[in-house]
Amino acid sequence: MPSKQNVLPVAGVLSGALVWGLIWYPYRVLQDAGVSGALATLITYLLAMLCGAFMLPRVWRELPRAGWWAVLLVLSAGWTNFGYVLAVLHGGVMRVLLLFYLAPLWTIFFSYWLLGERLNRYGYLVLFLSFGGAVTMLWEPQSGLPLPGNPAEWIGLSAGMGFALSNVVSRRAAHLSVETKSYSVWLGTALLTAPLLWRQGGLPDQLLAIDAQAWLMLMLLGVVLCATSFAVQYGVTHLPANRAIILLLSELVIAAAASYFLADETMRPRDWLGALLIVSASLLSGRLYAESK
Repeated sequence: MPSKQNVLPVAGVLSGALVWGLIWYPYRVLQDAGVSGALATLITYLLAMLCGAFMLPRVWRELPRAGWWAVLLVLSAGWTNFGYVLAVLHGGVMRVLLLFYLAPLWTIFFSYWLLGERLNRYGYLVLFLSFGGAVTMLWEPQSGLPLPGNPAEWIGLSAGMGFALSNVVSRRAAHLSVETKSYSVWLGTALLTAPLLWRQGGLPDQLLAIDAQAWLMLMLLGVVLCATSFAVQYGVTHLPANRAIILLLSELVIAAAASYFLADETMRPRDWLGALLIVSASLLSGRLYAESK
Protein backbone atom coordinates (compact mmCIF):
# COMPACT_ATOMS: atom_id res chain seq x y z
CA MET A 1 0.00 0.00 0.00
CA PRO A 2 1.41 3.46 -0.93
CA SER A 3 2.76 5.44 1.97
CA LYS A 4 1.49 8.87 2.90
CA GLN A 5 4.83 10.33 1.79
CA ASN A 6 4.21 8.88 -1.68
CA VAL A 7 0.49 9.57 -2.00
CA LEU A 8 0.65 13.30 -1.27
CA PRO A 9 3.14 14.21 -4.05
CA VAL A 10 1.22 12.07 -6.57
CA ALA A 11 -2.04 13.74 -5.56
CA GLY A 12 -0.39 17.14 -5.89
CA VAL A 13 0.80 16.54 -9.46
CA LEU A 14 -2.51 14.94 -10.51
CA SER A 15 -4.43 17.90 -9.12
CA GLY A 16 -2.34 20.17 -11.32
CA ALA A 17 -3.05 18.02 -14.39
CA LEU A 18 -6.79 18.08 -13.62
CA VAL A 19 -6.93 21.85 -13.09
CA TRP A 20 -4.84 22.75 -16.15
CA GLY A 21 -6.77 20.33 -18.31
CA LEU A 22 -10.01 22.11 -17.43
CA ILE A 23 -9.09 25.69 -16.52
CA TRP A 24 -9.43 26.97 -20.09
CA TYR A 25 -13.20 26.51 -19.84
CA PRO A 26 -13.97 28.97 -16.98
CA TYR A 27 -11.64 31.50 -18.64
CA ARG A 28 -13.68 31.15 -21.85
CA VAL A 29 -16.90 31.56 -19.85
CA LEU A 30 -15.49 34.72 -18.30
CA GLN A 31 -14.45 36.02 -21.71
CA ASP A 32 -17.99 35.47 -23.01
CA ALA A 33 -19.22 37.42 -19.95
CA GLY A 34 -17.07 40.39 -20.98
CA VAL A 35 -13.98 39.73 -18.84
CA SER A 36 -10.96 39.61 -21.16
CA GLY A 37 -8.35 36.89 -20.82
CA ALA A 38 -5.71 39.38 -19.68
CA LEU A 39 -7.96 40.93 -17.04
CA ALA A 40 -9.17 37.54 -15.77
CA THR A 41 -5.57 36.34 -15.56
CA LEU A 42 -4.44 39.41 -13.61
CA ILE A 43 -7.31 39.22 -11.14
CA THR A 44 -7.06 35.47 -10.51
CA TYR A 45 -3.31 35.54 -9.95
CA LEU A 46 -3.55 38.57 -7.65
CA LEU A 47 -6.17 36.65 -5.69
CA ALA A 48 -3.86 33.62 -5.63
CA MET A 49 -1.15 35.86 -4.16
CA LEU A 50 -3.62 37.07 -1.54
CA CYS A 51 -4.62 33.50 -0.65
CA GLY A 52 -0.95 32.57 -0.41
CA ALA A 53 -0.09 35.50 1.86
CA PHE A 54 0.68 33.02 4.66
CA MET A 55 3.82 32.13 2.67
CA LEU A 56 5.12 35.71 2.69
CA PRO A 57 7.21 35.51 5.90
CA ARG A 58 9.34 32.72 4.40
CA VAL A 59 9.48 34.45 1.01
CA TRP A 60 10.75 37.67 2.61
CA ARG A 61 13.39 35.73 4.57
CA GLU A 62 14.69 34.14 1.36
CA LEU A 63 14.58 37.32 -0.71
CA PRO A 64 18.13 38.55 0.14
CA ARG A 65 19.66 35.33 -1.21
CA ALA A 66 17.19 34.74 -4.05
CA GLY A 67 19.49 36.18 -6.72
CA TRP A 68 18.99 36.51 -10.47
CA TRP A 69 17.75 32.93 -10.76
CA ALA A 70 14.64 33.96 -8.87
CA VAL A 71 14.10 36.86 -11.32
CA LEU A 72 14.40 34.47 -14.26
CA LEU A 73 11.96 32.09 -12.55
CA VAL A 74 9.44 34.89 -12.05
CA LEU A 75 9.59 35.92 -15.73
CA SER A 76 9.59 32.43 -17.25
CA ALA A 77 6.84 31.07 -14.99
CA GLY A 78 4.82 34.24 -15.49
CA TRP A 79 4.87 33.94 -19.27
CA THR A 80 4.08 30.21 -19.03
CA ASN A 81 0.78 30.90 -17.29
CA PHE A 82 -0.22 34.10 -19.07
CA GLY A 83 0.69 32.69 -22.48
CA TYR A 84 -1.16 29.45 -21.77
CA VAL A 85 -4.38 31.29 -20.87
CA LEU A 86 -4.21 33.53 -23.96
CA ALA A 87 -3.49 30.57 -26.24
CA VAL A 88 -6.35 28.34 -25.06
CA LEU A 89 -8.77 31.27 -25.20
CA HIS A 90 -8.06 32.00 -28.86
CA GLY A 91 -6.97 28.66 -30.30
CA GLY A 92 -7.94 25.00 -30.39
CA VAL A 93 -7.38 23.55 -26.93
CA MET A 94 -5.67 20.32 -27.96
CA ARG A 95 -3.43 21.81 -30.65
CA VAL A 96 -2.30 24.53 -28.24
CA LEU A 97 -1.68 21.98 -25.48
CA LEU A 98 0.31 19.69 -27.73
CA LEU A 99 2.50 22.56 -28.90
CA PHE A 100 2.90 23.52 -25.25
CA TYR A 101 4.02 19.95 -24.51
CA LEU A 102 6.97 20.32 -26.85
CA ALA A 103 8.54 21.58 -23.61
CA PRO A 104 10.87 18.53 -23.28
CA LEU A 105 12.52 19.58 -26.54
CA TRP A 106 13.32 23.05 -25.19
CA THR A 107 14.30 21.55 -21.82
CA ILE A 108 17.20 19.75 -23.52
CA PHE A 109 18.64 23.04 -24.79
CA PHE A 110 18.02 25.02 -21.60
CA SER A 111 19.54 22.22 -19.48
CA TYR A 112 22.64 22.29 -21.66
CA TRP A 113 23.02 26.09 -21.57
CA LEU A 114 22.13 26.69 -17.91
CA LEU A 115 23.03 23.45 -16.14
CA GLY A 116 25.76 22.04 -18.38
CA GLU A 117 23.86 18.77 -18.89
CA ARG A 118 24.94 16.77 -21.91
CA LEU A 119 22.58 15.11 -24.37
CA ASN A 120 22.39 11.33 -23.91
CA ARG A 121 20.90 8.67 -26.21
CA TYR A 122 17.39 9.37 -24.93
CA GLY A 123 17.90 13.04 -25.68
CA TYR A 124 18.34 12.35 -29.38
CA LEU A 125 15.12 10.33 -29.37
CA VAL A 126 13.30 13.18 -27.63
CA LEU A 127 14.57 15.58 -30.29
CA PHE A 128 13.48 13.29 -33.12
CA LEU A 129 10.03 12.53 -31.70
CA SER A 130 9.31 16.15 -30.73
CA PHE A 131 10.27 17.53 -34.13
CA GLY A 132 8.45 14.68 -35.86
CA GLY A 133 5.27 15.29 -33.86
CA ALA A 134 5.34 19.04 -34.50
CA VAL A 135 5.93 18.64 -38.25
CA THR A 136 3.18 15.99 -38.49
CA MET A 137 0.65 18.28 -36.79
CA LEU A 138 1.60 21.57 -38.40
CA TRP A 139 2.54 20.73 -41.98
CA GLU A 140 -0.01 21.99 -44.47
CA PRO A 141 0.27 21.06 -48.17
CA GLN A 142 -0.84 24.56 -49.21
CA SER A 143 2.04 26.39 -47.53
CA GLY A 144 4.55 23.56 -47.28
CA LEU A 145 5.92 25.01 -44.02
CA PRO A 146 5.50 23.18 -40.67
CA LEU A 147 4.68 26.33 -38.72
CA PRO A 148 1.83 27.15 -36.29
CA GLY A 149 -1.23 28.26 -38.21
CA ASN A 150 -2.43 31.16 -36.03
CA PRO A 151 -1.13 33.51 -33.32
CA ALA A 152 -2.68 31.41 -30.53
CA GLU A 153 -0.57 28.41 -31.54
CA TRP A 154 2.58 30.54 -31.57
CA ILE A 155 1.71 31.77 -28.08
CA GLY A 156 1.12 28.19 -26.91
CA LEU A 157 4.48 27.17 -28.35
CA SER A 158 6.27 30.04 -26.59
CA ALA A 159 4.44 29.27 -23.33
CA GLY A 160 5.85 25.74 -23.57
CA MET A 161 9.31 27.28 -23.93
CA GLY A 162 8.62 29.31 -20.80
CA PHE A 163 7.50 26.13 -19.02
CA ALA A 164 10.72 24.35 -19.97
CA LEU A 165 12.84 27.31 -18.87
CA SER A 166 11.00 27.68 -15.55
CA ASN A 167 11.49 23.97 -14.80
CA VAL A 168 15.22 24.15 -15.51
CA VAL A 169 15.58 27.36 -13.48
CA SER A 170 13.59 25.79 -10.64
CA ARG A 171 16.06 22.90 -10.56
CA ARG A 172 18.98 25.35 -10.66
CA ALA A 173 17.47 27.46 -7.85
CA ALA A 174 17.52 24.59 -5.36
CA HIS A 175 18.17 27.11 -2.57
CA LEU A 176 14.61 28.42 -2.90
CA SER A 177 11.74 26.83 -0.97
CA VAL A 178 8.50 25.49 -2.44
CA GLU A 179 6.72 28.53 -0.99
CA THR A 180 9.02 30.99 -2.75
CA LYS A 181 8.79 29.14 -6.06
CA SER A 182 4.99 29.05 -5.84
CA TYR A 183 4.84 32.76 -5.09
CA SER A 184 7.15 33.43 -8.03
CA VAL A 185 4.61 31.83 -10.37
CA TRP A 186 1.78 34.11 -9.22
CA LEU A 187 3.93 37.23 -9.05
CA GLY A 188 5.41 36.68 -12.50
CA THR A 189 2.01 36.12 -14.11
CA ALA A 190 0.57 39.28 -12.54
CA LEU A 191 3.64 41.35 -13.47
CA LEU A 192 3.54 40.32 -17.13
CA THR A 193 -0.22 40.78 -17.44
CA ALA A 194 -0.48 44.23 -15.85
CA PRO A 195 1.46 46.21 -18.53
CA LEU A 196 -0.77 44.84 -21.30
CA LEU A 197 -3.90 45.96 -19.48
CA TRP A 198 -2.35 49.32 -18.66
CA ARG A 199 -1.52 49.85 -22.33
CA GLN A 200 -5.07 48.95 -23.40
CA GLY A 201 -6.48 51.50 -20.97
CA GLY A 202 -9.91 51.68 -19.41
CA LEU A 203 -9.03 49.33 -16.56
CA PRO A 204 -11.33 50.99 -13.94
CA ASP A 205 -14.27 50.76 -16.34
CA GLN A 206 -13.48 47.10 -17.07
CA LEU A 207 -13.41 46.31 -13.34
CA LEU A 208 -16.72 48.10 -12.70
CA ALA A 209 -18.34 46.16 -15.55
CA ILE A 210 -17.67 42.78 -13.91
CA ASP A 211 -20.89 41.41 -12.41
CA ALA A 212 -21.25 39.49 -9.13
CA GLN A 213 -21.37 36.06 -10.77
CA ALA A 214 -18.14 36.73 -12.67
CA TRP A 215 -16.46 37.97 -9.47
CA LEU A 216 -17.46 34.76 -7.70
CA MET A 217 -15.94 32.69 -10.50
CA LEU A 218 -12.76 34.80 -10.41
CA MET A 219 -12.42 34.33 -6.65
CA LEU A 220 -12.90 30.58 -6.94
CA LEU A 221 -10.27 30.42 -9.68
CA GLY A 222 -7.85 32.41 -7.51
CA VAL A 223 -8.25 29.96 -4.62
CA VAL A 224 -7.88 26.96 -6.95
CA LEU A 225 -4.75 28.40 -8.58
CA CYS A 226 -3.19 29.09 -5.19
CA ALA A 227 -3.80 25.55 -3.95
CA THR A 228 -2.81 23.92 -7.24
CA SER A 229 0.47 25.82 -7.64
CA PHE A 230 1.59 24.84 -4.18
CA ALA A 231 0.45 21.23 -4.65
CA VAL A 232 2.30 20.84 -7.96
CA GLN A 233 5.50 22.43 -6.62
CA TYR A 234 5.33 20.05 -3.65
CA GLY A 235 4.71 17.10 -5.96
CA VAL A 236 7.53 17.73 -8.44
CA THR A 237 9.91 18.41 -5.54
CA HIS A 238 9.22 15.00 -3.93
CA LEU A 239 8.79 12.78 -7.00
CA PRO A 240 11.30 11.47 -9.54
CA ALA A 241 11.10 13.59 -12.69
CA ASN A 242 10.17 10.65 -14.94
CA ARG A 243 7.18 9.78 -12.75
CA ALA A 244 6.05 13.40 -12.49
CA ILE A 245 6.08 13.73 -16.28
CA ILE A 246 3.87 10.66 -16.72
CA LEU A 247 1.38 12.03 -14.19
CA LEU A 248 1.36 15.49 -15.78
CA LEU A 249 0.59 13.99 -19.19
CA SER A 250 -2.85 13.00 -17.87
CA GLU A 251 -3.64 16.69 -18.51
CA LEU A 252 -3.79 15.87 -22.22
CA VAL A 253 -6.39 13.15 -21.66
CA ILE A 254 -8.49 15.45 -19.47
CA ALA A 255 -8.22 18.32 -21.94
CA ALA A 256 -9.08 16.07 -24.90
CA ALA A 257 -12.28 14.87 -23.22
CA ALA A 258 -13.18 18.37 -21.98
CA SER A 259 -12.60 20.07 -25.35
CA TYR A 260 -14.74 17.44 -27.08
CA PHE A 261 -17.69 17.64 -24.68
CA LEU A 262 -17.50 21.32 -23.70
CA ALA A 263 -16.26 23.00 -26.89
CA ASP A 264 -17.16 20.45 -29.58
CA GLU A 265 -13.55 20.35 -30.77
CA THR A 266 -12.24 17.37 -32.73
CA MET A 267 -8.78 16.39 -33.93
CA ARG A 268 -7.78 15.09 -37.33
CA PRO A 269 -5.99 11.73 -37.66
CA ARG A 270 -2.78 13.63 -38.44
CA ASP A 271 -3.18 15.57 -35.18
CA TRP A 272 -3.53 12.30 -33.25
CA LEU A 273 -0.35 10.94 -34.86
CA GLY A 274 1.53 14.12 -33.97
CA ALA A 275 0.12 13.89 -30.44
CA LEU A 276 1.39 10.31 -30.12
CA LEU A 277 4.91 11.40 -31.10
CA ILE A 278 4.92 14.40 -28.74
CA VAL A 279 3.59 12.36 -25.81
CA SER A 280 6.24 9.70 -26.49
CA ALA A 281 8.90 12.42 -26.40
CA SER A 282 7.54 13.67 -23.07
CA LEU A 283 7.61 10.15 -21.62
CA LEU A 284 11.17 9.57 -22.80
CA SER A 285 12.29 12.91 -21.38
CA GLY A 286 11.91 11.41 -17.92
CA ARG A 287 14.83 9.12 -18.71
CA LEU A 288 17.01 12.16 -19.23
CA TYR A 289 16.61 13.14 -15.59
CA ALA A 290 16.76 9.56 -14.35
CA GLU A 291 20.15 8.97 -15.97
CA SER A 292 21.59 12.29 -14.85
CA LYS A 293 21.17 11.46 -11.16
